[in-house]
Amino acid sequence: MKILTHPAMIAFGVATLCLLTLIAPLVSLNHTAVYHLHGSISSISIPVLLNLFGLWILLTLLLLLAERPGRLRIVIWSSLMMGLPWVLLKGYSVLALWPIPHKPRLAGFSACLIGLLLLWVLWKPTFLPHFERVQRLVATMLGFSALSSILILGQLLWFSWQARGLNQPRPLHQRQLLSSTHRPRTRIVWVVLDELSYQQAYERRFPGLELPAFDRLAAQSTLFTQTMPAANYTEKVIPSLMTGIQIDRIKASADGQLMLHNTATKIWQSFDPHQTVLQDALDNGYSTAIAGWYNPYCRILASVTDRCFWTFYPFPAPGLYADQPINSNLFGPARRYFFVALSLLPGYVHHADWNATLRAQFHIDEQEEVSAAASEFMADSSVDFLFLHLPVPHPEGIYNRKTSRTTTSGDSSYIDNLALADRYLAQLRLGLEQRGEWDSSAILVMGDHSWRTQILWSKQDGWTPEDQAASHGVQFDDRPVYIVKLPNQQQGVRINDRFDAVRTRALLDGIMSNRIKTPEDLAAWVRHEN
Repeated sequence: MKILTHPAMIAFGVATLCLLTLIAPLVSLNHTAVYHLHGSISSISIPVLLNLFGLWILLTLLLLLAERPGRLRIVIWSSLMMGLPWVLLKGYSVLALWPIPHKPRLAGFSACLIGLLLLWVLWKPTFLPHFERVQRLVATMLGFSALSSILILGQLLWFSWQARGLNQPRPLHQRQLLSSTHRPRTRIVWVVLDELSYQQAYERRFPGLELPAFDRLAAQSTLFTQTMPAANYTEKVIPSLMTGIQIDRIKASADGQLMLHNTATKIWQSFDPHQTVLQDALDNGYSTAIAGWYNPYCRILASVTDRCFWTFYPFPAPGLYADQPINSNLFGPARRYFFVALSLLPGYVHHADWNATLRAQFHIDEQEEVSAAASEFMADSSVDFLFLHLPVPHPEGIYNRKTSRTTTSGDSSYIDNLALADRYLAQLRLGLEQRGEWDSSAILVMGDHSWRTQILWSKQDGWTPEDQAASHGVQFDDRPVYIVKLPNQQQGVRINDRFDAVRTRALLDGIMSNRIKTPEDLAAWVRHEN
């Protein structure tokens, strides 16, 4: 029992509890945080370990000072006992995806602080026996928590070792010269705009919002008005669209490989890139390319992709990876890890304005990087099956539609991001038109899912009055945009039948095999699928 209540043991338990929001994603058995990591595992695990051991040493020194009877002992232990519940509640809210709004969070912190100050001001010697009993109980509980902390540390180290080759470059598919008898008839550009709502883009557009590129596209395309998303979360949607299999859960191995839970069979299966629409494209003689965000496309689809780019800046480990150029000119390797460790602390403390600005900047960077890669791939005439996954109009807002500039000010909304998505769509069209490829290409523009108003964003700090108004009082409409322009199509058509987006692979296969050539073919195919 003396070992459990040693200051070093207590401090290790407290340090682990305080940093649980940083540690938990790295020791989770489903490994989803590692799966989405865009960088080496050491770029995250080493800064987290630096935080853990740094806090452990600091707390050990304080608790050693608190071994001596006196006023300092009361100050240190009362601070620990009053502050730890608030830290645990805040950590639980993050891990359980149950965000505490800024004002209640501030009120809780203030209550703990006021209670602590009152204890110090009103302290009487007669309080000491009661204080000592409570202190011994808390010390014993924290000592036992340190045993769990040791196991957690071991798990973190083991999983980090397994993920040591997480994002090392994978060999891509080697494109082959196409024979004259096996040449693709149609260039296909498949664009996923993240969180693109049909209701907001076409049905009940926010007053004053202009989306000229979306309107031009609809005027010569087939617009699906009753599309059902494969899921409401991107990590499930994209594998479903790629494979044509309805997925309701995913998990990953420690080295970042993907497992899918088939909704129909209730069986877990490995994600097989050769059972995707990209393999179908290769089988039809196409050359494939991907530019996307969030999902690790160049890890899980390398064997069926001729050119590939992906990016993602996770939070609170904010893209300041120790192996990224942003830091390499300023610090040596050891100092870079220390710098990133410090960068994690504001994310944990969660200063709302600082975090919002940082998230917005990362979102802007993601949009610009994917857009640049997409432009490069489109300029390559040998790439005739191109998949693009853009991070707009996904909240939080990063654009001011009045100034036509990106912004980190925090007053931007989902409606602003819709305007940015429209601007991107206009740029994509212009590039294809300048190369004389717009009319002859098949263009599929879709949202992976709709705007998740009620189920996610209305509970976040970044929810704006304009979001409230545009969502009609936080109503949720689950229909994403789904619009198909077939080669040389000039007239706008609407399909009002229900269409499950999980059929996207089959639809693209129909275009590649020349079974779907006209809007009439497409309408007949949808009726047959239903």
